[in-house]
Amino acid sequence: MTTIRLPTARPPGTVLGAAPQVAESADAYRATGGYDGATGPEELLAHLAASGLRGRGGAGFPAAVKLRSVRGRGGSPVVVANGEEGEPGSAKDRWLLRARPHLVLDGLARAAAITGAVRGFVYLSDPAAGESVRRALAEHPPRLPVEVVETGHTYVAGEETAVVRRIDGGPALPTAKPPRPFERGVGGEPTLVSNVETLARIALTAARPGLRRVIARSTLVTLSGGPATPLLTEVPYGITLRTLARRYGTPDAAGALMGGLFGGLVDARALELPLEPGALTDAGTALGCGAIRFLAPGGCPVATAADAAAHLAAESARQCGVCVSGTAAVAKALSGLAAGTAGPDTADSLLRWSQGLTGRGACGLLDAAAGIAGSLLRSFPGHVRSHLAAPCPVCADAPNQDGRRRLAVAVPEVASPLTASASGTPVPALKGTP
Repeated sequence: MTTIRLPTARPPGTVLGAAPQVAESADAYRATGGYDGATGPEELLAHLAASGLRGRGGAGFPAAVKLRSVRGRGGSPVVVANGEEGEPGSAKDRWLLRARPHLVLDGLARAAAITGAVRGFVYLSDPAAGESVRRALAEHPPRLPVEVVETGHTYVAGEETAVVRRIDGGPALPTAKPPRPFERGVGGEPTLVSNVETLARIALTAARPGLRRVIARSTLVTLSGGPATPLLTEVPYGITLRTLARRYGTPDAAGALMGGLFGGLVDARALELPLEPGALTDAGTALGCGAIRFLAPGGCPVATAADAAAHLAAESARQCGVCVSGTAAVAKALSGLAAGTAGPDTADSLLRWSQGLTGRGACGLLDAAAGIAGSLLRSFPGHVRSHLAAPCPVCADAPNQDGRRRLAVAVPEVASPLTASASGTPVPALKGTP
């Protein structure tokens, strides 16, 4: 089970809150300044622009720019809280919806006020999160009509055009772009699709504008991969990956799988990099959704790459022929490399795919597969050569199970608030798939 660690020094503007193991009630949220109307929409937008807050869904797009793009389109805008985190190594969004639903809903309402939206949606696949959000809506009914839309949990279901398509009654599958949701989204209207952590930070900024820079430059990270249980914590930008590895319990990590699956593999030298979106991008990797899987000493990066590619191939939406064939080819090659059955031209094929597949799918899944292949060749060329020369003893001793399961991270446990129903019966703990 994933654990939560509170930062040593916690400013008032922390997303984790004071009691992250218990679902926050409306009264508890209001007691911390939540739902306060002192900061108006225009003032809040100015604070967001000045703070440099970026989205936490993976792309890292400036929040203020995204809000303005919807507001300036006219029509009857729509706002969506996107809580469908498809990355297997991430647990932050489902935890937020389970533990701090009022923080997310407050952020959604404020985004609606900025954009002029007339209705909102909370989009998710976790039953426990859905239960928590519905209870929060009943506790504090918003002025904005808000509907909870559930979907199946897949890698592509959280892509913004898939979100729009599902809310409009279709399958949760990506569509060709343009148009993008801010141009024509739910019901044909301009639509803001915003990650739930982004909305949480918008609400925190409204409550504590004096801490806007701290709020914008802190982020939730999900750490996994070593012998310790996965860890969800909040850290400031600028902290090094090495420091995070020590905190997690893998001080001698051989590298990491970054950004869920989108940031690819990095070697031990990259652990000196700061957790800063720009610095990571310049180094050829990405923060993405904040999921970091450390490679334990003695582990094999080829096995990790094979697990990641297998997951992507299985999760393909199967709408784009190049994605179906490309992800399958990368997965097969990496599986053969890990098993010691790869042919001598495998490295050349992986290099060709890493360079030629990027940007050819309707969503980022094919890009992630290409990135996994390319980053393995860049960061661990010696491992690739040794696997081509002889079977790897580490891979041979790996448990005989679906490698995709090794990448999965469970949501930290969240207890229900200590309230009672009308009959006096205690409210049961939240239930749902991990």
